[in-house]
Order: sequence, then structure tokens, then C-alpha cells
Amino acid sequence: MAELRIGHGFDVHALVKGRALKLGGVTIPHPKGLAGHSDADTLLHAVADAFLGAVGGGDIGVWFPDSDPGWRDADSRQLLQTIVEAESHRPWRLVNLDCTIAAERPRLAPHILEMRQTLAAIFSSTVEQVSVKATTCERLGFIGREEGIAAWAVLLLHRQ
Repeated sequence: MAELRIGHGFDVHALVKGRALKLGGVTIPHPKGLAGHSDADTLLHAVADAFLGAVGGGDIGVWFPDSDPGWRDADSRQLLQTIVEAESHRPWRLVNLDCTIAAERPRLAPHILEMRQTLAAIFSSTVEQVSVKATTCERLGFIGREEGIAAWAVLLLHRQ
């Protein structure tokens, strides 16, 4: 019988001037970017935590602590790829990945396909196995005030 594992991840970062906005491995034109030790790609961080949750591997902060200067401004695509490759000794295969980004601005719809393609490549899966959705918070809370961006990810893995 095949083993299935579900993982859930959440991440949030503040928006600040002077940084590039990276979401899902895509640089998006915007006057503000996300604050963090790495490139602060909140979507990829949520996906990393979802994957690590499914395989019982801790969380992204354990793997890449912000107290380690070696991870300063690190590309989150590489961080997620490192985690996935480290678990390659166990034959985990992505069944599906479902993500939601909450951001008042910028408009993310034009970038969703590229985010899906980036994630599919990291997991050696098809774009059809990856869903990325964007929503606003209807001007409510810190997201609605454009102070930050949050992301959630849920994935299902199959061990062959």
C-alpha cells in the first residue's frame, strides 16, 4: 500500500522599500519588497514548511536559521531545492500542491503561471500538479494596509 503524507505551511513577511519583491521564485515589479534574512519569498517559504511538515523534517528556520550569515539574501528557490534534494533518498513524489498568496497589491495574476512553473520544476512535477492562487484582504488588517504579504501551502506526497 502506498504511503501518503500531507503537509501544511504558512509564512508572512513585512513589505519594505529598497528590496525586490520575490514571490514563487518570480521577481515582480513593485515599489516594495519583502523584509527577511533571505530574499523573503513568502510563498516558497510556506511551500518549504509544507514539504518539511509532510516528511517530518522540521521547518525552514531549522534548516536555514536567520542567525547564520551564510543565508543572508539567499535565493529561496535554492533553499527549497536543497530541502527537496536532501529528501531524495526517500522516493517522495508530489501528488499536488495548493498555494494561496494574500496581498493587497501588486496584482499577481500575470505572474501565477510562472510561479507554478517554478514550483513544478523544483518538484520535478507537472504544472497541472501545482496550484497558486492570489487573493486580497479587502483592505483589512496588515495585509489590507499593504504592510505585508502572507502565503499558505498544502501539499500531498506519495511514497513509492
